Amino acid sequence: MKSLYTAKATADGGRQGKVKSSDSTLDFSLSMPKALGGKEEAGATNPEQLFAAGYAACFDSALQLVARQARKRVESNVTAEVSIGKDTDGGFGLAVALHAAIKGASQEEAQQLIEQAHQVCPYSKATRGNIEVTLHVTAV
Repeated sequence: MKSLYTAKATADGGRQGKVKSSDSTLDFSLSMPKALGGKEEAGATNPEQLFAAGYAACFDSALQLVARQARKRVESNVTAEVSIGKDTDGGFGLAVALHAAIKGASQEEAQQLIEQAHQVCPYSKATRGNIEVTLHVTAV
């Protein structure tokens, strides 16, 4: 791969510390969710929320790309749900559910677009074969 852009962020203190991007655009306190035994402090985020935000944004961009290539004018939004849980090896694993709402396409066209987006989205490529990713689409 020829790199076009590199994002850089540093975490300090793990799930209960801080994370900051190299340009200081992102500067967040981290807090363990209550479901994982943490305090879930107000104003703090967690790695799953950050991953969900990145995946949703990237996937929506991929969706817009494949729609343009198909000469379809659509409006869309994508919600990513990132779950963490116990894995079969005793550790932890992730699963993602992507929910896309697409305006300007039939349900069948929307399904085709989301499947094509899943083939070109860099996050989908990175997770393919590593974690379960389910796709859900609604034509609105």
